[in-house]
Amino acid sequence: MRAYVMLTTKPGTSMEVLKYIKEVCSLEGVVQADSVFGRFDAIVVVEVPSLEKLSEVVYKVIEKVPNVIHTETAIVLTGFKSEK
Repeated sequence: MRAYVMLTTKPGTSMEVLKYIKEVCSLEGVVQADSVFGRFDAIVVVEVPSLEKLSEVVYKVIEKVPNVIHTETAIVLTGFKSEK
């Protein structure tokens, strides 16, 4: 199961948040994290085996990252990866 977790961080802290996620959360199913422009400050891609594990990663790990003030999660229903 893949999900996109969009983060809102305290102003000026998105790079710090990404560094923390890279160092601490990589064992928790986090496969990618990017700083972005727009409504959110960062997007984290999570791949886990179940909804229960996703809830654990979001609520017990990502939301506990310092300077994260809001999360919004989009669970992937179906998709594809480019063969390129």
